[in-house]
Amino acid sequence: MNIILKVALIIAVCAFPPLQSNAQNNAIGVVKTFHIKSAGGWDYLALSPVNNSLYLSHGTQVNILDRTSGDSLGVIPQTTGVHGIAFAPEFKKGFISNGKLNNVFVFDINTNKVLDSIPTGTNPDFIYYDNYSKRLFLGNGKSENATVIDPSSNKVVATIALNGKPEAIVSNLHGQIYINLEDKHEIAVVNTRSMTVTKRYPLAVDEEPAGLAIDNITHRLFAGCSNKKMIVLNAITGSYIASVPIGDHCDGLSFDEVNRNILAANGDGTMTIVHQTGTSDTYKVIANVATKKGARTIAEDNKTHLAYLPTAEFEPQPAGFKERPKMIPGTFQVLVVGNK
Repeated sequence: MNIILKVALIIAVCAFPPLQSNAQNNAIGVVKTFHIKSAGGWDYLALSPVNNSLYLSHGTQVNILDRTSGDSLGVIPQTTGVHGIAFAPEFKKGFISNGKLNNVFVFDINTNKVLDSIPTGTNPDFIYYDNYSKRLFLGNGKSENATVIDPSSNKVVATIALNGKPEAIVSNLHGQIYINLEDKHEIAVVNTRSMTVTKRYPLAVDEEPAGLAIDNITHRLFAGCSNKKMIVLNAITGSYIASVPIGDHCDGLSFDEVNRNILAANGDGTMTIVHQTGTSDTYKVIANVATKKGARTIAEDNKTHLAYLPTAEFEPQPAGFKERPKMIPGTFQVLVVGNK
């Protein structure tokens, strides 16, 4: 690590001191709960880059809330099987992946009016806008490929064969996209110029990556896996760096580049906070914050350091019952986690 990078990390840690121990983390927890009475399940959520809005995938619609008060700001309807939301602010557009419609809705980022519909592969899921290539990437779960869209024209410009079930997507902001392939236990590396998979970073056979985050200062990938582990890889070489214990059923990770913390949203009702200490290759769990069962995806505001996790209340399950519990209708909610 060069001297400039070391100094930058020291300044960041001193200016925004991270939490140090579980004993001192008692002040971290759920500070607000936003209740949404409409029916339907959920998947990903996103913070607007142009205002204080929070966008939530929710059954057949996208709910829009004020992320400070939780007040409803509107709804984008008919997003059947919605999974994710992404924004391309320079084009004044937002995008919604509709898993059961096999398309993407384009909406005006200021008015939330739907402008267009773009066909994709089968069951579009995670959606990501890469600010470097100025392209929108969607992982299609059933057709095992990625649809690439030019947000300026709303046209599909490429379809990338992945040969695996894609989950989360991140960028190094220098021409490479990383895509979790959950069923192949690997991360696909895509060149955004050739629009092809150029590398595959293998994980262990019991490591099914779902959540994914990246640190573009130290070039580290963080993969939240099904075996209660967060795997850290070198983003340049794919080499294994570390394995860190987290909660079960993690489907979302967030990297706080100021405090050097990785937040893992776990469906078991915890949020694990992992701190990147000293150098890029030292990681320590500093808290397992109580959330609620089902809170497995996450969006974090790096300015306020508040994390938003959607979930609901569930019907009781008999001991040993392995099926996903049934959601109690009308109990959809968003937990806001931060300093109490």
